[in-house]
Amino acid sequence: MSRTVRILATSDIHGYVFPFSYADRTPVNQSLSRVSTLIRQFRDENTILIDNGDVLEGSPLTFYHHNNHESCGEPMTKVMRHMSYDYVNLGNHDFNYGSDTVFEYLNGVGCDCISANVIYRGQPVGKRYVVRTCENGVRIALFGVDTHYIPNWETPENIEGFEFTDALETAKQIVREIREKENADFVVGVYHGGFECDLDSGEPTEDQTGENQGYRMCTEIEGLDLLITGHQHRSLSGVLNGTAYTQVFDNGRELAMIELDGDTKEIRTEILKVECEPDQELLELLQDEEDRCQTWLDQPLGTCAVDLVIHDEDDARVHKSQLITFLNKVTLEATGAQIAANALFLHATGFPEQITMRNLVSTYVYPNTLVVKQVTGKILREFLEKDAEFFAVRDGQIIVSPQYDYPKPQHFNYDMLDGIEYTICVSNPIGSRITSLTRDGKDVADDDVFTFAVNNYRASGGGNFNMIKTAPVVKEIQTSMVEILAEYIMKHPLIDFEPVNNIQVIL
Repeated sequence: MSRTVRILATSDIHGYVFPFSYADRTPVNQSLSRVSTLIRQFRDENTILIDNGDVLEGSPLTFYHHNNHESCGEPMTKVMRHMSYDYVNLGNHDFNYGSDTVFEYLNGVGCDCISANVIYRGQPVGKRYVVRTCENGVRIALFGVDTHYIPNWETPENIEGFEFTDALETAKQIVREIREKENADFVVGVYHGGFECDLDSGEPTEDQTGENQGYRMCTEIEGLDLLITGHQHRSLSGVLNGTAYTQVFDNGRELAMIELDGDTKEIRTEILKVECEPDQELLELLQDEEDRCQTWLDQPLGTCAVDLVIHDEDDARVHKSQLITFLNKVTLEATGAQIAANALFLHATGFPEQITMRNLVSTYVYPNTLVVKQVTGKILREFLEKDAEFFAVRDGQIIVSPQYDYPKPQHFNYDMLDGIEYTICVSNPIGSRITSLTRDGKDVADDDVFTFAVNNYRASGGGNFNMIKTAPVVKEIQTSMVEILAEYIMKHPLIDFEPVNNIQVIL
């Protein structure tokens, strides 16, 4: 009998079940339905199927379900139970809809949770570790950890009662315990986090905040055979310091396949592209709700007399798109703040002349809420200096700084502000790029005080905007930004305003 065990791992599915684009309904090589077909090709009695988190949030279907209070059961729970997962880990976005959704998912998915460092009211939500003896006698010890940086992003009420212990330290303790107590052939870590350093050089690729600790896990934990990672949406497969590792793209575009040979102790890793037909039986489980979602997406909301379509993403950031002016205009009205900030998200489509919910959810893709902070002119300038790090100069041209493209695209960390006027000189050193900052034509002084509306991610310091994290909270708006936009457009069915060109980005 073969002594090979196969692990199949998904990660960062983000609610994508149906195999087409929600922007225009064209087929795409992604989705859990295609992943399901691929899994069936490789699964046998010595296969372990694992999901590594960020499954409950991200698609228009899951947004529709959770914002329209559908009573037909959590959609991702249904399809993952159908696929008979063996183990699931939690990701940071799985907390976006609060604890009730987390536990509805965990109680219904039909398998063990292995999120060892996620604690709820003093008790781990998952098993500390599991030992699986496969049909061929190979013993696999598995544990899961989630990035402990979640409290820096998530709305406090969504994680009330939760504690997130240090992922690296938890992993070290568990591996040590497994090696002392269990006669395991392999020790496998499932980590909803990524790599903080370049895998070849070991040089840091981001601020060392603790959000990602995969490099340290591979280089500091003795006895860890395999680390299945996620969170960064990268396609990775290899070996680091004797530890095999994998990571897959998001939205069900890839499947990680790992083969562990119980005789030779060899580990083979491979990333499979999802280029197969979708699982029709799986799709049927959600078809009724998907049909209702599609109807909702095509609801007309209003018309637009200003060009709010994104024709070129890079140009829309260098020369602020009027779509951002509109988002900020809505934010200012909803919050009553003096200054507002919004980012242009990756692959945002913008709004055509006839605006529908499909346009909204294809443009504003996160379930963010709004927070108003009180900031001084000094903090505002520090915020803008951090913002200005987004750009770099190459061959006399303004480009996106490589650190915002690699290892994970972070275009959501460049905000454009309204309510002030400012200039970014990209050729200046980092920290000295804001060459002018005014409000209504008057220079902003360090001791000036303003109300500043940002999304909840940014308000918590997300994107390393630490200067705003401790600023006093004036107001919180708990309605999602998409709902705020929809209500605004229905209240103002003709969107028309004078373009605002208040940001200059120069060499």
